[in-house]
Amino acid sequence: MVIVLGVMGVVCVVLAIRFVRVIFAVRSLSRQIEELGRGSHMEIGVQYRQRDILTLCRRLNQLVEYWFQRQKRQENAQRMMKQNITSLAHDIRTPLTGAAGYIQLAQECDDAVKQDRYLQTADDRLKELGDMLEELFLYTKLTSEEFKLNMSEVQVLPLLGDCLIGFYRQFEERGIEPEVEFQSEGLRVLADEECLGRIFCNLIQNALLHGRGGIVIRQKGECLIFENLVSETSKPDTDQIFERFYKADTARRKGSSGLGLFIVKELAEMMGGSVRAEIHGEKLWIMLFLKQSVMRAKINEIKSADI
Repeated sequence: MVIVLGVMGVVCVVLAIRFVRVIFAVRSLSRQIEELGRGSHMEIGVQYRQRDILTLCRRLNQLVEYWFQRQKRQENAQRMMKQNITSLAHDIRTPLTGAAGYIQLAQECDDAVKQDRYLQTADDRLKELGDMLEELFLYTKLTSEEFKLNMSEVQVLPLLGDCLIGFYRQFEERGIEPEVEFQSEGLRVLADEECLGRIFCNLIQNALLHGRGGIVIRQKGECLIFENLVSETSKPDTDQIFERFYKADTARRKGSSGLGLFIVKELAEMMGGSVRAEIHGEKLWIMLFLKQSVMRAKINEIKSADI
């Protein structure tokens, strides 16, 4: 009986010591967590090497690292947003200020020819501003959960032709003519017609604003390649070209919001397609991959089977 009591006493002492050490370890963890709450980036640790306590420390450190990285991402996102808003304000102010200046020149000028030229230039600046605001409006729609696509079978070439006609004056002013090469003039894809038209217009606008020379549009299977020359000093970064507010021209002299190609990428992916960019010498290739319509795909399968 004495032996049993002695053993039980030893067990109780051991358990009491462990309990006290656990209490000290928990208090140490609590103090370290308070330090973290005050902004410290210390790593949590304890002297007590019990397995469960060490597991708790490891998981707490993982959680701290997760929240630290998340905070970093949020800070970077806020900083980028501030930079983008500043750049966007500059982009919007530039054509607006230009238009106001040319209107003032027209008002102060007595020469009818010069007046017409000034007013036409002011009108061009206001159209630039209108295009930028339209892109901003579409961008806000894309980020809304209420934005829905109206998918249907769309014939590509007529829609592309309508978009090119809309840029007739810009092509005429630059003395260039777009080249269009289609393997299949009857190509149909599954898309939202309005959104696909917006993609085409943005890609054409991008070539006119940032390219030099003409634009070539080639179709290979389900891929459309928009090709234009770029200057050696302002070649875009193909890894960033589809990011929001990206501009290869760091001085932001061109009248655009930097959202055009981002919208292209978002709309293409929403419709089940994709887009990518490549530099080939002095040429920029933007490749738009479209989702072929179900009916057209079945016809191709039947033709393949017959062959």
